[in-house]
Formats: sequence, C-alpha cells, structure tokens
Amino acid sequence: MIKYLTQSTWSHVALYVGEGGCSGSARSTNGGGFIEADLAEGVRIVGFEEFDGYPLRICRPVGLGRQDLEQLIAFACGRVGHRYDLRNIIDLARYLLPLPPVPTPWRRHMLGLGSGDPTRAICSTLIAEAFQSIRYPILPISVEGQVTLLRRRHPTLFTPRDFDLSPWFEVVKPRLQGGFDHRELNWHEST
Repeated sequence: MIKYLTQSTWSHVALYVGEGGCSGSARSTNGGGFIEADLAEGVRIVGFEEFDGYPLRICRPVGLGRQDLEQLIAFACGRVGHRYDLRNIIDLARYLLPLPPVPTPWRRHMLGLGSGDPTRAICSTLIAEAFQSIRYPILPISVEGQVTLLRRRHPTLFTPRDFDLSPWFEVVKPRLQGGFDHRELNWHEST
C-alpha cells in the first residue's frame, strides 16, 4: 500500500544501530542490527537476515558526529517495544489520496496525524522522530520568504522514500565502494 500511495520503490525503512543492537539494554537481541516498526510486532530489533532477499537502499546521513549517533541510537532504542500505529497509515493514505480534493496546505490540518499515542509508530515516523531528535534534516520545509530558515515536518507525514530523496543522506551502493570495472563482469552469451 505504501509503495502505491507514494509512487515509490520503497515501502519500508529501518535504522541500522550496529551489530550489538541496543547494547547494554534488556532489549538487545542476538546479533541485533536494525530497529524497525513492524505491523504485527511493533518496534523491534532485527538482524540482517530479516532483509535477506529484498531489494535494499542504504541511505547514510552525512556529517553526524559520535555524540549525534549515540543520541540517535539511544532515541530509537528507547522506542523498542512500542506498538505499531495503524491509524497513522490510514491518515497518511488520506493525506496522499484526499477525497474530496482539498488544497494541499489544508490537508494536514484535517487529519488526526496518527493515534497521538507516543507509544505507537510506523517505520518512517519512528526514523523521522529519531533524526529530528538530534535536529538532523530529512525533508524540512523552508519558511516562506526565508532562504536559510527551516521548519520541521510533522513526523507522521514522512514516508520511506523521503530518506532516499533527502539531499542530506548519501545513497551508498556497496558494490561500487571498492571500485568497479565493467570489463571484469562475466556475461552469459546466448547463441
């Protein structure tokens, strides 16, 4: 549904928190790796195997220092165990496909913006809140008439593709990191 509504390749987003997951926490798991919001299980820690076989896009925030990373991960780890916010998905669908047609600036004010329960989240809201907790931009809104003044978007209005579209996240292609030479590829030649 998310891919259809957002006209995007991406329907899910997760935050890499390291091999130890939320180390030093009772919420830590064997191997850890990612924090995500799952429809059935809520906010949880999962390993790499959870994404095996799926097309992935790595979006790395640029310029974060060690303290920023620690705060970001601590924020996300603090949400493990929260429930999934199904109402947020319904509101997001109403925002992206409004019926009846309503001008874009008025749409946000007509929505409940999720359940309003701070112990509930969807994947993109969870990650957006984590980055906004350290004042890291994803897709901020420029305040009218100001070039350098930015305003945060409400975290419930983020979708997985926003991290891909953000100019402040580097898209990492692991196969290209060590160099690439197209002449070294093996091609099957059909006869």
